[in-house]
Parts: sequence; structure tokens; C-alpha cells
Amino acid sequence: MGGSARRRSTRDWVVDISLFTLSTLFGLVLVVDRLAGYRMPDPAWLFPLDVVTWVAASAGLWWRRRWPVQYAAVLVLLGTFSELSALALLIALFTVAIHRPPATTMVVYALCVPSSIMNVVLRPEPDIAWQVVLAFGIVVQGAAVGWGLFIHHRRELIESLRDRAARAETEAHLRAEQVQHEVREAIAREIHDVLGHRLSLLSVHAGALEYRPDAPAADVARAAKVIRENSHQALQDLREVIGVLRAPVGELPQPTFADLAQLVAESAGANMRVSLRSAVEGDVPDTAGRTVYRIVQESLTNARKHAAGSEVDVRVSGSSGDGITVEVVNSRPFVGSSPNAEGRGLLGLAERVALAHGTLEHGVTGAGGWRISAWLPWPL
Repeated sequence: MGGSARRRSTRDWVVDISLFTLSTLFGLVLVVDRLAGYRMPDPAWLFPLDVVTWVAASAGLWWRRRWPVQYAAVLVLLGTFSELSALALLIALFTVAIHRPPATTMVVYALCVPSSIMNVVLRPEPDIAWQVVLAFGIVVQGAAVGWGLFIHHRRELIESLRDRAARAETEAHLRAEQVQHEVREAIAREIHDVLGHRLSLLSVHAGALEYRPDAPAADVARAAKVIRENSHQALQDLREVIGVLRAPVGELPQPTFADLAQLVAESAGANMRVSLRSAVEGDVPDTAGRTVYRIVQESLTNARKHAAGSEVDVRVSGSSGDGITVEVVNSRPFVGSSPNAEGRGLLGLAERVALAHGTLEHGVTGAGGWRISAWLPWPL
């Protein structure tokens, strides 16, 4: 139960010097009284023994923090006959109550009762009833213990509040990092979905110009117009995505289900064989409509990049209460990329569908093409 040695702070030095001085003065006052003939103990040999005990007890105050229980136990034992070390005993009890668990403190305090009884028997007061002396000693010792326990619990409370504040700060920091990560992921998905679609259109037309330098002037002009328009639109889309960093949530323009036909038309304008069949009854909710748009957009982008020249069939159906189903099938297998290897596009779609509480499936068709299908809830 011994404590570890530590360097005294300035406050510790002030407290230790003050307590040592008080114990010394308390003992000196009693010694002067005894030498003056007031209540000299009987037998007389108890007085010099008491003086030696007082000197040792006062000196021990300098090490009471390191061995508080041992120091207090020794003083409790010596308290059976010593009056001069009474103040040192109170300080020892106070120290144990502060630095040790309450159970240990109560054990030490309980030992004070038989010690006080022995003291009353060996050092009776001629003018005061022994019951009063005993009760006074136990009450004073209990007051020292109670004060120490109050400080002990107050320190524990302060420490727990500090720990709680530190944990709260750590949790807040982790939540902030998580929010930042989610924002980065959201921006990355938007950039991938929006720019991937536009840049794939540019790639198709630029590739046509590269492999057909002898194309008619009208075709070259038409391809150059598409490249210019989509380059401009890509810049506009990029500005909208970057606006996520500046504009409040809900103020950014987002695609809706009504924009799906235009998306398919843009792909058809890039000489892509794509068809759209829609059997949707009612107004599609914004979240579901935006998710359907992104699924079709990513599927068309992948078809242009990995299955050039394939026929793409887009089918959308659903109604309120039944949900909405979107299916995109291209007729040719993927080239240059394994369709089963989930890239960032498919991962982003999976996250979007999961946020909308829907399901997503994708894989190779029986004819060797590629199919992606999703179901999204559509509340009544």
C-alpha cells in the first residue's frame, strides 16, 4: 500500500511546512503545561515517552503522503498513551481519507475507537467524565475523516468530469472526421457520376475524329459541336459539384427523374444505340428519381467505355406503394475491364441505393452482356 515517491510541488511544501509547524507548536504548548505542573501523567515515565512519540510523529508528517496508511496505523497504536501526537494523528487520518479508498479509511478510523478507549484508561481526566473525553476524541477524529472523504470524492468527481470532457472532445473530433469523410465521398461520387458521363461522350466523338480524319466536313463539324457543348456542360457540372463546398444543403441543382429522357437523348446523339422504355405511374419522389438518374448515367458511361457499339436497353417501371425498378442491359460483353470487378462507379451506386433503402444487383447476362438492376422504395 506504499505510495510512489514524487517531487513535491510548491503547494506541497507550503502545506507540509504548515502542518509540521502546527504539530510542533501543539506539542510544545502541552509540554510547557506539563512542565509547569499541570496534569503531569501518572506514572511519570509516560511523559518522556510521550515527548519522544510526539517528536517522531511530527517528523513523520514529511513522509505521510508516501505511506499514509502505515503512518496512520502507527499513530493509532501510539495514541493509546500519547496526547502530544493527537494533532499528528488527525492529520494522518485526514491524509488517508484523501489518498486512499473509503473502505481503507473506515478500517483505520475504526481502529481509533479502541485506541481512544485505551487512552482514556491510561490518561484519565480528573475533572471531566471519561465518556465525554472519549466521545469528544471520536467526534474530532470523525470530523477529520469526514473532511478528508469530502475532498477525496470531490477530486474523483472533478477527475471524472475531466475524463468525460476529454472523451466528449475525442468523440466530437471523430464525428467531425467522419462527417468530413462522408462529405468527401459524396463529392467524389458526384464528380465521378457527372464528369464521367460527359467525358465519355467527349471521348467517343474525339475518337471518331481521330480514326476518321477523312470524314465529311458536316460530320466533323457536328462532332466538334458536340465536343464543344459537352465540354461547356462538363464545366458547368463541375461548378455545381464544387458548390457543395459553399452552398447550403438543398440549394444545389440536382437531376430528377424528368431529366432521364434528356440523358438518354444525349447518349443517342453520340451515336450510341440506346432505347428507353418507361412505365412509371405518378410523380417519382426526388430521392428515388435522382438515384434512378445516377444508375442510368453510370450504366451508359460504362457501356460507352467498356462495350462500345453495344445496344443498351433502359427499362423503368413502378408506381406509388410498389416501388420503382430500373434495369439497364447492354448486349455486348465488357472489353478491357472485368465486369465483375467493382470500380468506384459501382461502389458509388451501391452507396446511393443503400442510402435510398433500396437494393442493387449487377452481373453478366446469359448472352454475355451486362445487366444492372435496382429497386427503390416509393412510399404511398
